[in-house]
Formats: sequence, C-alpha cells, structure tokens
Amino acid sequence: MAIWLVRAGQHGEREEAALEKGMAIIGWEDLPDLTSVKTREALAQLVKETYSDEGPKTLSNWTGQLWAFRERIQKDDLVVLPLKRRSAIAIGRVTGGYSYQSQGTDGFHTRPVKWLRTDIPRSAFDPDILSSFGAFMTVCQISRNNAEPRIKAVLEGKKPPASIPSVSESDQADVEGPVPTDIPQYAEDRIREFIEQKFKGHGLSRLVDALLKAIGYTTAFSPPGPDGGVDIVAGRGPMGFDPPRLCVQVKSSSGPVNPEIIQRLHGSMKGVSADQGLLISWGGFNSKVPTEERSQFFSIRLWDSGDLIQALLENYEKLSPDIQAELPLKRIWVLLE
Repeated sequence: MAIWLVRAGQHGEREEAALEKGMAIIGWEDLPDLTSVKTREALAQLVKETYSDEGPKTLSNWTGQLWAFRERIQKDDLVVLPLKRRSAIAIGRVTGGYSYQSQGTDGFHTRPVKWLRTDIPRSAFDPDILSSFGAFMTVCQISRNNAEPRIKAVLEGKKPPASIPSVSESDQADVEGPVPTDIPQYAEDRIREFIEQKFKGHGLSRLVDALLKAIGYTTAFSPPGPDGGVDIVAGRGPMGFDPPRLCVQVKSSSGPVNPEIIQRLHGSMKGVSADQGLLISWGGFNSKVPTEERSQFFSIRLWDSGDLIQALLENYEKLSPDIQAELPLKRIWVLLE
C-alpha cells in the first residue's frame, strides 16, 4: 500500500467536489479521456500534442504526474489531500481505477476515494511529513522517512512511530529532478509549530488578545481558570463601548472541536450582551461544523490555526513590541520561477 499526495487545485477549487462526491480530482482539463491510454509513451505524446507551447521539462513533469494518477495509484492506496480552505488534512482510501467524468463541456480526471477523515489538523503531523505534503505538485508519492506507518498512525488516532531518515528514498512522482516545495505553506507550518510551543494553553488566548488590540479593539482578557465560556470580550472605541461588541472563545487543544461548542458560544454571547462571536480552535473543526457555521453566518466567525496565522501576518507590524519579541517574524520576497 502506497500513500499519495493528490491536490484539488492550486487554490482548492476542486476540494469541495472531491470530498462531497468521494473522488480524487486533478486538473489538466484540456486533456481528453485517458482510459484508452495504455503506455507512458502514448501519454507523453498526448500531453505534448495537447500542450504544444510547454517546454520539455514541464511536459515530462506533467506526464509523470498523470501517469502516476492514471496507472501507478492502486486500489487500497491512501490519498492525502491538504485542504486549502481550512488548515486540515483529508485522507482517503482509493476504491477503484481511473475514470473520466464529463459535466457539460468540462471533463475531469478522477479516481474513486472513500474519505476516512477530512478534519485532521496540520499540527497532528511532524514537520518533515508536512514538508512532504507541501510538495508543489498535483500528484506525488509520499515515501521518505518511513512516512507510511507514521501517517497511518495519525489517521487512526495513535502515537506515530519515530521518524527513520531515508538515505536515498524520496518523495517523487516519476519525474526528473527534485520535487519543488510550496514555500508559503512550509513557512506557515513552521510558524504554526513555533506558536504551538511558545503559546501553549492560556498563552494562545493572550496572543489572540494582543491581535485584537492590534486590529483596533479594546479588550478585557480573562485570567487562567474557569471563564464561563468567554476568554476575551472586546469592543471598539477608547473604552470598548462602541459596537461591534465581540465575545471570543479560544480553544488551544490539538484536536478538532464539535458543533456543540458553537451553540455554547452563542449562549455566552447573550450573557455578555455581545453582538458577534469569534471561536478560535487551534485544532480546527470536525466535518459537521461547516453546516452549523452557515446557520450562524451573521453572528459568529470560526477561525482555525491557519486563519489565526493569516490574521497575525496581516497585522504583525501593529502588534506590541513584547509580542513581536516572543513571535519574531520577518517578511521576505522570493522569486517565483
């Protein structure tokens, strides 16, 4: 059994359909049905004819990924889908072979998948595994550092075995050259790891409090101990009396939270006469939460670790010097090739 990274679009545009329909879906929409393609050579020729403007390296890379998806992925292999719209990982088991799905004028290259979990927080995986998930490719086999038993352990809720560094083994998709890394995602995962270590427990609420002040809120911060479901209350204006009045609950645990906590936050909002609520769960939310979130759209917002990190990056220069010293970050520019 192998483990494969299969993305659902650069911006996650196909991930909702993939999860709802039980499929792995890749791009290359201009390519026709690959069912009759029996050899890698034939696939390479088809890719060259379809994308005649691309260079030899790109064509070879794409052929390798498409061949892996069409032929090398086997029934019962595991598929890893890093979600773009929330900071979570979905893992499923392949249940059948390649098929081409037509919808109007569009066509999609798919494999049937039974999704086993769709809410595993990124923080559940070790940094080297996350680095493999960050391979900047659509299809890639995850194999280095005995990845298979470690990923399976996380999937089953068990403690992963220790990493065994590989000497020659590497993540690959049958393509030439090294697999490039999604640098922004790699940087976010390193920041996530640092925050998890530096701002444990109630420290995460302290960091959120500092962020709200940087955004322009006047806050009241609950000390450690029972808080009655309210970690922070915040309002606009110099005294915090101006709307919107915000009630904030911060969950620092590594596991996803259930929909019931949204209802409890709604009750806490009434208790402090808040107009709006913000629920921050470092470990994300289970798969049932999005339905509840839509029903509370005009009163409650949900943030996972990715949302919190994004807000911190957007407002980093406004954070207090003390917080910046505890969370030392530097903005850099890199050339995208």
